[in-house]
Amino acid sequence: MEREWLSRRNEEAERAAPGGFDLEQCVREPIHLLGGVQSHGALLAVDPADGRIEVASDNLAALLGLPPEPLVGTPVTGIVSREDFREALESTEGQGGPASILPVVIAVDGRDRNFDLSAHRRDGLLVLELEPRDATGPFDFTVFYQGVRRALARLRSAGSVTECCDIAVREMRRLTGFDRVVAYRFDGDDGPGEVVAEALAPGWEPWLGLWFPATDIPPQARRLYLENWIRVICDVEDDSARLVPEVRAATGRPLDLSGSALRTVSGFHLEYLRNIGVRSSMSVSVVRDGRLWGLIACHGGTPAVLGPELRSACELFGSAFSLRLDVVEEREQARSLESARRELTRAAHFLAPASADELPEHRAALEGLLGADGLLVSRGGKTTGTTPHPDVTDHLARRASELTPGTVWATDRLPEELGSQERDPADGATPAGVLMIPLGDGDFIAWTRHERPLPRQWAADPATPVRTGPRGERLTPRGSGAVFRATVRGRSLPWTPVDLAVARELRQLLTGLVLRHATALGLLNEELRMTNIDLDSFAHVAAHDLKEPLRGISNAATFILEDAGPTLDEQTVRRLHTMHRLTGRMDELLNSLLHYARLGRSGLRRARTDLDAVLDAAMEIAGPRLAEQHVHLVRPVSLPTLDADPDRVTDILVNLLVNAAKYADPDRRERRVEVSVVDATPPGSDRAEQTITVADNGIGIPPDRHDEVFDLFRRLHGPSEHGGGTGVGLAVVKRVVERHGGRLWLESAPGEGTTFLFTLGAPAADVTPGRPE
Repeated sequence: MEREWLSRRNEEAERAAPGGFDLEQCVREPIHLLGGVQSHGALLAVDPADGRIEVASDNLAALLGLPPEPLVGTPVTGIVSREDFREALESTEGQGGPASILPVVIAVDGRDRNFDLSAHRRDGLLVLELEPRDATGPFDFTVFYQGVRRALARLRSAGSVTECCDIAVREMRRLTGFDRVVAYRFDGDDGPGEVVAEALAPGWEPWLGLWFPATDIPPQARRLYLENWIRVICDVEDDSARLVPEVRAATGRPLDLSGSALRTVSGFHLEYLRNIGVRSSMSVSVVRDGRLWGLIACHGGTPAVLGPELRSACELFGSAFSLRLDVVEEREQARSLESARRELTRAAHFLAPASADELPEHRAALEGLLGADGLLVSRGGKTTGTTPHPDVTDHLARRASELTPGTVWATDRLPEELGSQERDPADGATPAGVLMIPLGDGDFIAWTRHERPLPRQWAADPATPVRTGPRGERLTPRGSGAVFRATVRGRSLPWTPVDLAVARELRQLLTGLVLRHATALGLLNEELRMTNIDLDSFAHVAAHDLKEPLRGISNAATFILEDAGPTLDEQTVRRLHTMHRLTGRMDELLNSLLHYARLGRSGLRRARTDLDAVLDAAMEIAGPRLAEQHVHLVRPVSLPTLDADPDRVTDILVNLLVNAAKYADPDRRERRVEVSVVDATPPGSDRAEQTITVADNGIGIPPDRHDEVFDLFRRLHGPSEHGGGTGVGLAVVKRVVERHGGRLWLESAPGEGTTFLFTLGAPAADVTPGRPE
């Protein structure tokens, strides 16, 4: 519906207009069905099958001396010759382009008069438009040709869009003699327009740099400008010639005049022209890639009748201008793209070692590639980089999930799309523009732009498109020449074709990087897997192969002591006892190494696990050691159920409880170790998690040695101190926690005891779910 084309600002202006002026009437007016033509020419609509007239304009009586009513239903060959009618039929057969123009001679009051006949097809009829040749004077082909040739040659010399527009308006004014000719560029398909070039007669108000509201050219007018590239209004005070009949019986509506050069003019547009002091006008469409780029608008202070040849020349020039503009803009874009590619090549050097998750670390460089104010990376529901309002992130995720991976989507008016026009984009939480590359599954990379309030000089206040004047309420008055300052809110600088091209190339670069990283990561994982297998195999084999000779050495030392002990000297006996003790120590280390290696090979069997039952099982092993050191276990009435491998969690608790027994403070009468479950935030995280704690009031650990206690075979005390040990227990705890995807840390100080805290993470994809054995 055309109603939906009205912006919120224009709707508010409509409601606020004095006397209830309804701008919707202008926006929805069927300007191709107004049922009339400009009076300097006449119209005949003919059935091409039988040549009978179906519609005629009522000024045929004035132009040809033939009243229209009797003509309807009669053969058109009563007015034009059979040869001219046949030529009009043949020249328009299968027609989809501009009208055909034929010079014809028609007898008027017994005297031959020259007419220009324009022919086109519409609504199944052959539409013939007759314009007296004497109205425009004799056509001088030489002057005409030289003027067009000179204009096209100068246009070819233009090297920039600005220069192209400047040449176009000057040459168009030379060709037509209009007092003001401007190049008018639209800001988007439904946006306002800016005057980017002009050529003026003395005394005419300059418009260069002025902006005009979008309502000046409503959507139905823009569609007609795409279909019919030239529009001439000879006199705003002209009395239109009405069509007979006004409504066709075959269609139930007036004749469609979309392709008519003589089509009458909307009363709204006539008032618009009167209010800016214009008596005659011509508009030539500027089309790029099938879209209306803008117009060459011509204004005159006196009536002006332009003949078909001159209109054709202007239309030809407009087509040449559109083509040249296309070439120039593409050349400018190519230069910009080449510069951007150089920047992209430089960016590839620092992006090559980065993964997708590391892109926000290069935010400044990536923003610079597209002239953006922010960079947003969303992967797996996690968003990094610039943090907009949650509504924006959710909307972009939905958009990304609907788009084909690899496409580029962009908007320069995100608040309008969100339906949040009332939200102030200046708050920083709602970007006005977004350019997004979807990555699949709702993931995306997006560049954002803030609202850019561009000061614009308006030829009228865009918030008040109507005002009461001497003729009553009038649309968009311009006569005062007042200039209003306004700001386009909720929009960013538009994303250019170069921005989109750079984004596509950047997507290809990132895709290549992701694939290379995935390949490298796969190779590293395979290498790591083989290394782990080798290490585990080495530890397992070494432990088994070394235990046999150690057992032999230990037995040999024992037998020597038993058989020859009384005959040996004291030093030799002491050495044999040391050998026996060291082989026992080596056997303990090998057993610990074998246990540690087994943890690396065995899979987790996660299940819903009763932590009370796990603690009971751990106490069966660690309880005697705690009792030896008079350490009392403190536990809550009940512990929760959690998702974990119960056997491995038992290993964790056994090692931590035994550790509490070993390092109990001998000076404390009440020694205790407490097991509990709390919500705690691991170091480096910003989110609290369910955490198991094992806290004792033992001797404690110096802060500078906290990290050492988890190293394999690392003990902070001598082999025989604090109950001895191999230094493997806490390394086992760390490995089991990490296998669960959890975090392990401690809080301790000398003399204040030690608290070990660990989480068990969420079930991972590579673990084997199952029941506890």
